[in-house]
Amino acid sequence: MSPAERGSAAFEAIDLRRSYRLDGVSVDALRGVSLRIEHGDFVAIVGPSGSGKSTLMHLLGCLDRPTSGTLLVDGVDVSTLSETKLAELRNRTIGFVFQSFHLMGRTTALDNVALPLVYRGVSRAARRERARAALAAVGLEHRLDHRPSQMSGGEQQRVAIARALVGEPKVVLADEPTGNLDTRNGAEVMDLLARLNAGGGVAVVLVTHDAEVAARADRRIRVRDGLVEPEDGR
Repeated sequence: MSPAERGSAAFEAIDLRRSYRLDGVSVDALRGVSLRIEHGDFVAIVGPSGSGKSTLMHLLGCLDRPTSGTLLVDGVDVSTLSETKLAELRNRTIGFVFQSFHLMGRTTALDNVALPLVYRGVSRAARRERARAALAAVGLEHRLDHRPSQMSGGEQQRVAIARALVGEPKVVLADEPTGNLDTRNGAEVMDLLARLNAGGGVAVVLVTHDAEVAARADRRIRVRDGLVEPEDGR
């Protein structure tokens, strides 16, 4: 069955390449990556340091543009989009979870979670209601008015997940989501991402160097030297 017959995927990359100029020298971070991630997939992107996995994550998240090749996000060719339209696609389609949480330190959990909805023009009352629901979904309804400094690392990461969820994205991209957490909190975050994937049908794509974290995913995409290695059975 062709990609067109299967319908649009969460992500489809065709011969994706990304090069950078460093001190006048061209460095190929990705050297022709082709892959397809379906809606509802739970995928771990793994590989050694410098393999290109973080570059791939940035391209999938529309935080960077490829040098060449084709990238479709939810069926949309990102090369056809202006910066404004690209930002809109990113805001409406993708939720981000980062290793360092990226929360605003002087802002409450409720307002941190509501922030993505500001850029959509959602009214203050509506975005706070949706933020409350997102925090309740990650078990933090009792922390609405707390700032990041008043919460543990595990709680801060759950706030970050609630922020990723508040816009009802089709996919969540998680960059080393357990990297700054102890074993117990890391396991709780992975449980939460797994429930999100299984119960909500949201695709979860995470970058990790942790083999135990990668083992929780249904698929593992291995990147080495800017290329994707063949997947077992695919």
